[in-house]
Amino acid sequence: MATSSQTRSRVIPLHQSPQARPATVPGVYRAAARLLAVNGLYKGDFVPDAFDREMDVPHHLRPMSIVAALKCATSGDPHRTTLLADEAIAVLALRLEVDGDGPRYGGIFDLEAHVDAWGDVESRTTESAVAVLEAAADACEVAA
Repeated sequence: MATSSQTRSRVIPLHQSPQARPATVPGVYRAAARLLAVNGLYKGDFVPDAFDREMDVPHHLRPMSIVAALKCATSGDPHRTTLLADEAIAVLALRLEVDGDGPRYGGIFDLEAHVDAWGDVESRTTESAVAVLEAAADACEVAA
C-alpha cells in the first residue's frame, strides 16, 4: 500500500475522452469561438510571447489568433495542426475577404495567412471573430 507521501508525489494523468475534441468542421468553429471568447483575440502572431521570453502561461491559455484557435480546438496546442484544422482553415479562408479579395493562393500556408490577415485588421475585435466563427459553423451545418 502506498504511503501518503508516495501518493502525493505520483502524477496521475487525466483521462481525455475522444469526444473532448471536435470531429467536424462546424464543431471546430464552435470550439475555436469558445476559445477566443475566453482567451481573447491576438493579432500579429499565434499567441503573445510565442518563445516564452517573458511569460510562463501555457500557450493554450493565452489570447490567440483565429488560426491558432482553430489548431488548438483540434489538437490542444495552438502550434500543432491536424487535417481537420487545415480543412476548417481552408473553408474559412474562402468565406473571408481582406480588402475586398479572397485568398490569392490555395496552399495551406497561404490560406492561414489570409485568415490571419483578416483577424489582424486594426478594428477587428474578439467579438467579431467569435461571430464569424459561429456564422461559419451555422453555414457549414446548413450546407451539410
